[in-house]
Amino acid sequence: MPATDNQRDRAHDDLQRAAREHLLLHFAKQSAAYAQPDAAPGTAAADDLLILARGEGPYVFDTTGKRYIDALSSLFCSQLGYGYGEEFAAAIGRQLRELPFNTNWNTAHPAAIRLAEALAARAPGDLNHVFFTNGGSESVEAMWKMACEYFRAIGQPERTKAIARKNAYHGVTLGALSFTGVAGFKDGFGTPPIDVTHVSNTNAFRDRREDEDEAAYCARLLDEIRDAVAAAGPDEVAVLIAEPVQNAGGCLVPPAGYWAGLRAICDEHGILLVSDSVICGFGRLGNWLGIEQEGVVPDMVTTAKGLTSAYVPGGAVFVGDSVAEGLFDPATVLRHGITFGGHPVMAAVALKNIEIFERDGVLENVRAREPHLRAGMESLRDLPIVGDVRGRGFFWAVELVKDADATRFDRAERDDLLRGFLPHALRGAGIIARADDRGDSVLQIAPPLIADPALLDEIVAGLRSVLVAAGERMGLAR
Repeated sequence: MPATDNQRDRAHDDLQRAAREHLLLHFAKQSAAYAQPDAAPGTAAADDLLILARGEGPYVFDTTGKRYIDALSSLFCSQLGYGYGEEFAAAIGRQLRELPFNTNWNTAHPAAIRLAEALAARAPGDLNHVFFTNGGSESVEAMWKMACEYFRAIGQPERTKAIARKNAYHGVTLGALSFTGVAGFKDGFGTPPIDVTHVSNTNAFRDRREDEDEAAYCARLLDEIRDAVAAAGPDEVAVLIAEPVQNAGGCLVPPAGYWAGLRAICDEHGILLVSDSVICGFGRLGNWLGIEQEGVVPDMVTTAKGLTSAYVPGGAVFVGDSVAEGLFDPATVLRHGITFGGHPVMAAVALKNIEIFERDGVLENVRAREPHLRAGMESLRDLPIVGDVRGRGFFWAVELVKDADATRFDRAERDDLLRGFLPHALRGAGIIARADDRGDSVLQIAPPLIADPALLDEIVAGLRSVLVAAGERMGLAR
């Protein structure tokens, strides 16, 4: 029998208590994550912790029964939404009956081999080798150690430096944190173990000069990277890492020719070009790895999140043939391993994920619906609080501004808007989206890749209502 309202309320209250007493939340100010007794009603501080109890298609339901559109795909992970549980459960059950666990440490198992083969077949160029991890930070860590082993194998052990971009997020484990360009995530954790130079990202809205066309803007960015390589020592730089569309800062799309320029710089100096496709991969931009539209093949690609559509944890690093050749040198030992990397259940789920993507035309759906979503998001430009709209595929952000001159909000205003008003207003509107200021103030969406035009319209309409109210709160006339 369905739970009564009283039963549901009791379960909700008990979960709130248990979470408050025992659960440490990720990326959260623990003291502020739960309802504050003295908070004003109708504010974020008065809201209970959002506890999601079940999912259905593109929707999730909290412990009070309230429905939300998961317009963030549970942090860019749940590519297929929540309607494929039976299929994945069957795949998991078959794998558990056959072989519940084996490592990839000098042994292997069929599921991991078949998954590596399937991924290589769908990757561009010569990205024919795959190393499995459990998530994005692990993938970035593994990428770096494999790159170092490669350079040792070819007689260039002095390559111990890297180039990454400002405000970019590449993970929070200590190695991956070196590449991350968000200062607030790094402070207080000691000297980064990897020497990384951070160069400008591709926020054209803030950084492109009035006298620059797109080509000139791109040329300036590439010149800065050339200067950074020269300063670091071209023979000492091992990798250049970038996302196809940078997440932190709000869906920063590269100018035309940017990735071709990165490829040319890396080729000139023997540097490995790495695409961090943890967020952009597996359909988010309408293709497998999120880099295909740039017309270049990186030397390595880091992935996670959508690899399994988050039905279980999983990640992978794709390695090109030339890097793999170094790793296969008879004198080389790959001194890196992860106990649960390539877990048989993960591999079975990822194989089923690929099957569903191709059977149900998931990539095709993103490509077909992108113009519709783009038009909807662009329509928000008429709101005075919206300074810019940017994105690609099913990955979009609006940058929020103070006035017609695109003035940035100050810290107190950002705290009120992004950590106070917007989270509460979005919950009220039944939409899960991301308000963020790792860079400038943005509101970001990443709908499930199964979304149809009606759902996309509902998301945009919900964003409009929230942003209208946000503009009024910040004193902006419509």
